[in-house]
Amino acid sequence: MKITINKQNFILHPCGAAFWEEKKILLISDLHLGKVSHFRKHGMAIPEKAIPENFNRLNNILELFDIETIIFLGDLFHSKMNNEWDLFSDWTKTITQQLILIEGNHDVISKKHYTDLNIEIHSEIIIDGFLLTHHPSTRENFFNLCGHIHPGIKLKGLGKQFLGLSCFFRKPNQLIFPAFGAFTGNFYLIPEEKDKVYVIAKDEVIEIKN
Repeated sequence: MKITINKQNFILHPCGAAFWEEKKILLISDLHLGKVSHFRKHGMAIPEKAIPENFNRLNNILELFDIETIIFLGDLFHSKMNNEWDLFSDWTKTITQQLILIEGNHDVISKKHYTDLNIEIHSEIIIDGFLLTHHPSTRENFFNLCGHIHPGIKLKGLGKQFLGLSCFFRKPNQLIFPAFGAFTGNFYLIPEEKDKVYVIAKDEVIEIKN
C-alpha cells in the first residue's frame, strides 16, 4: 500500500517495513535479532529453523525496491550477543546499502561492534521535516516515524470472535511501525477519530476504517 505524508510517498509492505520512495530509504523497526536464540537458550521450544527467517525476509524486501539506505528504527538486536550476531555480521557483508541504527531500549551491545560493521548509530535523525526515533515522540512541526510499541489491532467478527493483527498505526503527526522480527508480539491499540490503521493481512496491507 502506498501512502502520502507531507508530500512524501511511502510504500507499506506486509513484512512490516516501509520504502520511502523519494529518499530511497527502507525503514524497519524492532527486528529483535537474537530473540529466537535467547528464547531457545532459556528452554522455549522454538524450532532452530526460525533463526534464519528474519534474514530471509530482509533479503526478500531488498529485492523489491531500489534501496540506497536501510534505517533501523531501534531494537535491532534483542539483548546480549549470541550466535545470531555472527549471522547478522555475515549478512551485512552481502549488501551494498548504507546501514543506520537509531538506538532503541534493547540495543545494549557496544557501539563498537556496530561501527566495526560500518553501521552508523544515532539517537534520532531528522530528514526534511520527519523525525525518526525509536520511542514515539512528539515535536512541533515534525512528523514522527517510530517503533517500540509493536502496534496491533483487534478486529471483531460476527460471532463475537476477535482477530489480532499487526499494523502500521498512523496518528495525525506520527506513524508507528509494526515489529519486523519474529516472535515479538503485539500491543493492541484502539484508534481515535483522526487515526488511520493499516493492518497486515497475510500478503497485503489494508486500511481499516474507524
